[in-house]
Amino acid sequence: MTTRHMSLLKRWIPSIVLLLPTAAYGATRDAPILPQLAATPTVSTSTVPENGDVNPYGVAFVPAEFPAGGLLNPGDVIVSNFNNSANLQGTGTTIVRVNANASPSLFFQDTSFPGFSTALGVLRRGLVLVGNLPSTNGTGVCTENNGAEEDVGSGALLVIDREGRLVQVLKSPTLLDGPWDLTIVDDVDRAVIFVANALSGTVTRLDVRVDVGGLDVESATQIASGYTHRCDPNAFVVGPTGVALNSESDTLYVSSAGDNGIFAVSDALGREKDGGEGRLVVSDAVHLHGPLGLALAPNGDLISAQGDAVNPDPNQPSEIVEFTSRGAFISEFSIDPAAGSAFGLALDVKGEEIRFAAVDDGLNVLDIWDVP
Repeated sequence: MTTRHMSLLKRWIPSIVLLLPTAAYGATRDAPILPQLAATPTVSTSTVPENGDVNPYGVAFVPAEFPAGGLLNPGDVIVSNFNNSANLQGTGTTIVRVNANASPSLFFQDTSFPGFSTALGVLRRGLVLVGNLPSTNGTGVCTENNGAEEDVGSGALLVIDREGRLVQVLKSPTLLDGPWDLTIVDDVDRAVIFVANALSGTVTRLDVRVDVGGLDVESATQIASGYTHRCDPNAFVVGPTGVALNSESDTLYVSSAGDNGIFAVSDALGREKDGGEGRLVVSDAVHLHGPLGLALAPNGDLISAQGDAVNPDPNQPSEIVEFTSRGAFISEFSIDPAAGSAFGLALDVKGEEIRFAAVDDGLNVLDIWDVP
């Protein structure tokens, strides 16, 4: 790790300490998350906006420090839609705001960038990031030709202000090639964004300065590669998806659906060279069924949504599974009796309060649990 990144990591630790395992945590924070979830979520609400977009993929909590005066409030949850009202993949154009006290309301829409993916995040400075992976011909089908994906575009990373206005578009045919998921280390005026790219099977780290008017990208580095990526008749594309950072060990965990495994990339904040796939830490043919969304629990466990596009098991549909960081199975939780309904998930940790959110893209709802 460079001296610069070591200094930044020391600055970031206080702002993200709630994500780190520590002996000071109370019983709830020490315990695995999934066994604490009630059979019925605390909140279950539609994610379908007025234009009829469906197939919610990304989900993110609005942090407590998010500035007031816009369309979003601290504690809100936002959800990105991948499909349009005709249920064609890669054609959705909306991000909706949902909470316990209101119907879903439109936060952002832009028909120029269809196919909003799981790559959804919120910066405390008052910005929202979302990736798109479009169906270029509008059919919702990605096709293979001599090993290359066709009828699908590289997409971009959009930067949106708190009023729901597009302020910036980040594009790169190599480093942002199908942004499929992301995770953020947020220090208000600086941030590190890790982006999983479905079309190239890579992970990119963006080191940025943050202002209310957008991002100044200081560097963009490919830190991981080699993950299976391809078109898929059910999932549109299969590639690396969930990314979750353990800042204590400076390890980035990457869930790769096509490889049916979760990998660990070391020195994630400071790495200046591609580390390949990293180290395989979760390989479980019984409980992994194409891992997608990924979150790090306060005790260091890995919580992974299963997409059922790879290694499907009809007896274990639409599951979210919890493992230790060394790959030992802890618990499983089905969010829908139909297959292929799990995708994005998120954790919100404030003191001893924990909220867990997961999209059900079969029913087009967002489920939120208050962890006891």
